Amino acid sequence: MRALKHRHQKSFFIEVRLLPGYAKYYAKNLSEDIARKFKVRGAMKVKGAGRRGAIPHIALYGESQTNDIRKVVSEVERIGRQYNPIPFKIRGFDYFDKEHKVIYLDIEPSPELERLRWELAQSLSKISIPKPQDTKRKFEFHLTVAFKDIDKKFNKIWDYVKSIEEPDINQYLLRITILRGNRSILCEYDLVLKRLLNRREALNRALCRATINEWKESQGLPQQESFSFFTRLINFVKSLGS
Repeated sequence: MRALKHRHQKSFFIEVRLLPGYAKYYAKNLSEDIARKFKVRGAMKVKGAGRRGAIPHIALYGESQTNDIRKVVSEVERIGRQYNPIPFKIRGFDYFDKEHKVIYLDIEPSPELERLRWELAQSLSKISIPKPQDTKRKFEFHLTVAFKDIDKKFNKIWDYVKSIEEPDINQYLLRITILRGNRSILCEYDLVLKRLLNRREALNRALCRATINEWKESQGLPQQESFSFFTRLINFVKSLGS
């Protein structure tokens, strides 16, 4: 692949961010519990002199650089349109024993999730600089709960994690998130509403609930008490894309 010109490069990531629900709060609380108990950063985000909470997510592609971030967005939208919400499981714990150790929740992907990830990798590698793991069909799906400064305390942290009952949580991928190099959301493609959301829409709590409620309705699951409001919001959002 021809080298990208440095002055035009933009860094980006593609990932799945867990939407509000049991799985998100389980992963977030576990990460923050580890950080607190063992006085490490864990998976916390550092901002200025303080710390922000962990953001549970599953990497799909990157970090990478591209000369055409609009094309990246277009390809994510094109591929995302072909998929409905995608099932996967959060099942058990594991760790990477590399230069710096990483403890994570193991992700058991469905064939659909594996196919989505590979389609994204094949398409985006043509317009960006892929990492080695993004060029391979086999991929380690995981959700990190502790890394960064845990090396010296790894054994104690791992013993603690092993003492916890292993999770076995069914989940669905509802949105594909595109992040800028600074890890802020650029946009998301919503597999439920079938449209691209800008940053403001992606962070909108009411719209997030609309996504979840529409998916729940399709599965015959109980709705939020204020579902009628979210139904109207869904219909409004759909009208924008028509």
